[in-house]
Amino acid sequence: MSAPTLPLAREGFHAPSIEEFEWPTIVDIHVFGIDLSINRVVLQMFLVVLLVWGLFFFGFRKPKLVPFGLQNVMESVVDFVRNQIALEVIGRDGLRFVPYLTTLFCFVFLANVGGITPPVFFPLTGRMALPAIMAICSLLLFISVGISQQGFGTYFRNTLFPPGMPWPIYILLTPIELISTFIVRPVTLAIRLLANMIAGHLILSVFFVASGYMLTSMNISTVFGVGALIFSVALIAFELFVAGLQAYVFTILSAVYIAGAMEPEH
Repeated sequence: MSAPTLPLAREGFHAPSIEEFEWPTIVDIHVFGIDLSINRVVLQMFLVVLLVWGLFFFGFRKPKLVPFGLQNVMESVVDFVRNQIALEVIGRDGLRFVPYLTTLFCFVFLANVGGITPPVFFPLTGRMALPAIMAICSLLLFISVGISQQGFGTYFRNTLFPPGMPWPIYILLTPIELISTFIVRPVTLAIRLLANMIAGHLILSVFFVASGYMLTSMNISTVFGVGALIFSVALIAFELFVAGLQAYVFTILSAVYIAGAMEPEH
């Protein structure tokens, strides 16, 4: 074997990288310079949207007094969001936001679960665009709620100029409030979800690829491969828990921001 080919023949394990989150274009579409191309991620997003719509449509299409099956599951989800998020965080005024919060919770959860669902094995929320758009939706919602509840001028005055402060303090406080309320909130909301799902997806990918590599090594590594495979299966259960937890965190923080916008600063 010649020297140049020797390193290639001895190539070992290659860990998954951030390239796992890049997918080639399936349908190339550009309209007025805007890229509207469709790839696997976009198709998956359409599927999740249809799945969320189907769960609510078929779950409540013919509601029965004593629910069972899909209706029972969906009523449990709605009750959870209504009682544990809307009422708990916002109060009675939060009941009108239950449809938004429930849809948000279901969509984020199902988008997250794609990371452990064969043959998809990819979390939609592992791409920044989707968490960012959902964070912007929550931002626009709590701003509109604040304006409708307090009035345009009163809302922004109370937010940027909290009452009861000496006026020189506003020189420092107002820029901080502007950045923290209208920039930091949506950015952290999106990045928290994105980072958790990227980390979970990469960890699962590393363990499963490493398990396959060690199991096919036909040496002592095979023993460790069995252990790695068992641990990988346990990680799937943990990732399912993380998917639900991140959907809950995203939804409850959106409710917290809405609640804060409904009441003026005192």
